[in-house]
Amino acid sequence: MPTFEYEAMTRDGEVVKDQIRARNTDEAVSQLRDRNLFPTKVKEVSERQAEGGGTGGGRRAGRAPMSIGGVGTKHVNLFTRQFATLIDAGVPVVQSVDTLRNQVNDSLLQHILACIADEVEGGASLSEAMANHPKAFDRLYVNMVRAGETGGVLDQVLQRLAEFREKAADLRRRVISAMIYPACVITVAVGIIAVIMIYVVPKFKAMFEDMGIEYPLPTQMLFSFSSNAADYWYLVPVVPIALYAIGKIIGMTRTGAHAIDWVKLKIPLIGNIVHKSAIARFTRTLGTLLGSGVPILEALEISRQTAGNSVLAHAIEDVSDGIQEGEPMARPLGQSGACDDMVVNMVDVGEETGTLDTMLLRVADNYDDQVDAAVDRLTTALEPIMVVVLGLVVGFIVISLFLPLIAMMSELA
Repeated sequence: MPTFEYEAMTRDGEVVKDQIRARNTDEAVSQLRDRNLFPTKVKEVSERQAEGGGTGGGRRAGRAPMSIGGVGTKHVNLFTRQFATLIDAGVPVVQSVDTLRNQVNDSLLQHILACIADEVEGGASLSEAMANHPKAFDRLYVNMVRAGETGGVLDQVLQRLAEFREKAADLRRRVISAMIYPACVITVAVGIIAVIMIYVVPKFKAMFEDMGIEYPLPTQMLFSFSSNAADYWYLVPVVPIALYAIGKIIGMTRTGAHAIDWVKLKIPLIGNIVHKSAIARFTRTLGTLLGSGVPILEALEISRQTAGNSVLAHAIEDVSDGIQEGEPMARPLGQSGACDDMVVNMVDVGEETGTLDTMLLRVADNYDDQVDAAVDRLTTALEPIMVVVLGLVVGFIVISLFLPLIAMMSELA
């Protein structure tokens, strides 16, 4: 089918230059008018010009750019917010995607949006086109878009989706920001202590040996640790990496992942944050899906996959089984023990009043606030803990080095 290069005006007077496939010029003009465009120039181009995008920057997807992983969360979030705004303003889907494709800064997302525009223009629904590109749009995203298309409320669903993704990203960003300071302090402290143990302590040991001083037990322990640190320094980066790799391998099995996530929940201070964060993610995901018209069983399955904790995911699976057997959601959720009584009671009230989605979102907001407070408490508690630990370590090193000198001075006196 021939390719035509065109220039057209939108209803707002904006000039659009692109390419379109049609059997002839009249069909190309007809297609443009169907898109609410007013063509001013339509010209058939050669196949080579079409493949190269012509001079008008056509929307041929071409080959996907090399990419490790998927599209960055911030790029998808920005696209979702802008897409929701355009759809809410009444701009057609293909035109909205085309407009945003030229504005995003991620090359992979640009390619994906070009593919989506072509697929939608070819007759596919927006959700079907997005489902073909999981590197940018996950199952939750696709199902919400599908629900919006089915109910004719795509603009509202996209607004909800944008708010959901922005709140999730904001919570993650706040947690990471709060942990940066303790992580930096611990890293610097470990580095300083490593330098002391590997370079400074051996010089004291050599001096004491030349003087023929006998070592007390603390000094012997310090010199032994220093010697091992100098001989096996490479274990400092290797051990954490090895433990991380082992944890990943164990987590690949269902039993292993459940055991690791159970341990995370039992860690003092941190376990509380992990638990509340998982509940906030689950309730916000489920509430957003239900509010967008996704059936409850499908919404529970998506929420289970995105819970981020296998202990909670197992509880969600029990809830789904209970609902299939005719039970209300609150009963199996309470029996699982994975959620607090407050969550169970809110769910119960939501089911009785028909406002389950609203109640779930209120629970999510409440738990987001609790996670913020818990992170603040953790960082506040870590500061004195770090000071005390570092003081004990430095004090042990100093005392261990001075004990032989004190013993020698006592003998001389």
